[in-house]
Amino acid sequence: MLHIGQFEISRVIESEGPFLPVQDFIPDAEQAVIDANRDWLYPRYIEPGTDKIMLTIQSYILRTPRHTILVDTCVGNDKPRPGRPMFDQLNLPYLADLAAAGGQPEEVDFVLCTHLHVDHVGWNTKLVNGRWVPTFPNAKYIFARKEYEFWEQRHLDGSEGPVPNVYDDSVLPVMEAGQAVLVDMAHQIDDGMWFEPSPGHTAGNVVLNLQSQGHNAVMCGDVMHHPLQLVRPEWSSRACEDPAMSTATRRAFIERHADTDTLIAPAHFASPTMGHIISRGDAFGYRHIDV
Repeated sequence: MLHIGQFEISRVIESEGPFLPVQDFIPDAEQAVIDANRDWLYPRYIEPGTDKIMLTIQSYILRTPRHTILVDTCVGNDKPRPGRPMFDQLNLPYLADLAAAGGQPEEVDFVLCTHLHVDHVGWNTKLVNGRWVPTFPNAKYIFARKEYEFWEQRHLDGSEGPVPNVYDDSVLPVMEAGQAVLVDMAHQIDDGMWFEPSPGHTAGNVVLNLQSQGHNAVMCGDVMHHPLQLVRPEWSSRACEDPAMSTATRRAFIERHADTDTLIAPAHFASPTMGHIISRGDAFGYRHIDV
């Protein structure tokens, strides 16, 4: 648990560990650059021997004086994902871990999705008697309108890609239940808490800015998947919808927050995940904090 002024931040980890070989996930990655940064990338961020990136799939619980907020909802249980075998038909103790962190589903006031990819919306819903229903019955689910409309159109066109049923089982049931709120990409969530447009990874991708009592943090979702992208911001992942725009967004984000007191809370960096962007020669690196 960590405090940013009046905000309390906790993590709920669905899964973590070696994921894919570096070049399978970040196609432009160059071995010479990886080797030059081996002193801080291995073994925390890249697994020795396999050269697989270490990846965490997790949610953040954000508590304010008035609300309990869940940021991104991982992959989910029982979801058919034949195009992504590592995500297919999972059976993981996420809800028990959420409760252990003090987040009973009934107590969640808002669910914020930085974007609507498979590993950020899964626990939006759960399977009950053969139907997908919202997991958090009293919550409003906040989606950027542009992001929702992008995936709605992909769904209507039948062009959702290798995971075609995400909209059907993890987004549409929330809409049909009347629990979704579509907002601008620069929406003010609460005092000291607002979305900021960060397109590229997806069309309506956003980050969540926090500011309280002189302290700052950014929950940056998938603007960066892996610390290697601090060394080379132009190396987008295979999951980026628009690699050029993703690069521009990522570069601006890094330059803005490097060597500042702003806490960075990415979606997928290996545990302990949160930390600070720092200069390393003519590039950048990462200094994690142990929480």
